[in-house]
Amino acid sequence: MDLVPIFTTFMLILVTELGDKTQLAVVSLSCQYKMKHVFFGAMLAFLVVDGVSALIGGSLVSLLPLNWIQTGSGVVFIIFGVLPFLNGKEKSVDQKKTSRFPLLASFSLIALMELGDKSQIIIITLAAETSAVLVLVGLMLSFALLTGVAVLVGAKLLSRLPTKWLKIGTSTLFIILGALSILSGVFGVSLF
Repeated sequence: MDLVPIFTTFMLILVTELGDKTQLAVVSLSCQYKMKHVFFGAMLAFLVVDGVSALIGGSLVSLLPLNWIQTGSGVVFIIFGVLPFLNGKEKSVDQKKTSRFPLLASFSLIALMELGDKSQIIIITLAAETSAVLVLVGLMLSFALLTGVAVLVGAKLLSRLPTKWLKIGTSTLFIILGALSILSGVFGVSLF
């Protein structure tokens, strides 16, 4: 078996996604939810969005205009950024881990982030040139490594920083990412 497509996909996704907005979202989610929920929610989103792209060789973006997806994900990010301030109560570290639907929250946010992302275009291109299954294996291995590191970073931030500052920091990050996504969707401005 030729392992070159797995290695090539793994390395390209690793380089492309390292420090990407999706990874920042995973870090922020890890400050709010249990690590396992964020990890599995994110991995399921990668499997669905990028996996389907690899396997069908087309893009989910073709179903909706890219600017709609970017604007919609921006609105969702801003909502995630504003919601913690609406609650008004300070959460303790233990309360953070009892959220109602953390797996769904992680899945939906990461899936929106991945639609139309540069990694999706790379995956489609690689799948068209080689085995889609091998590309899928490579991308899932790369995303597992990146997501695992991002989840650990988020959990470490939670244990080291006061909850108030984490709340402000993660909410601000979500609002900024949401605004950037809306700018990208509406005006074509892209910083990521």
